[in-house]
Amino acid sequence: MFYKFNLFKRKPRVYSKIENHIYGIITELLKVGSTDINVDELGGKYYLSNEEQHFKVTILSNDYVIRLTNTRDSVAEKYDKVFVEDVLRAVKEEKHRRMEVVYDSITNSIEKMAERLHNTLIESNELETQKVRRLEKSS
Repeated sequence: MFYKFNLFKRKPRVYSKIENHIYGIITELLKVGSTDINVDELGGKYYLSNEEQHFKVTILSNDYVIRLTNTRDSVAEKYDKVFVEDVLRAVKEEKHRRMEVVYDSITNSIEKMAERLHNTLIESNELETQKVRRLEKSS
């Protein structure tokens, strides 16, 4: 009974030595906050750029090509479809995570502004109420 389930279990993809190296470079770049991620979804192009390390990666998802560029060299190679899709998954996940961080930051800023506005309106309303009371007393 247990053997049936093992037949359907997906085995993890084993990358070649160069694919492991490329994947490692890209995931390390994604971990660095100063790495810019730009996407052209329609053209199927993904760009990673880290100016501090003088390193750029271009991923052409339609052609399964990855180009690595530093100050001295630029190498573009065609890779296996599954490998490129795995790389793109990592890039998209990091892009999504960064967008969530920005979204959360914007949401927090809006909430704080709304709270300050609410407090200001309450204070203003209280001042107006005090003025009305004074006017009623003096009349």
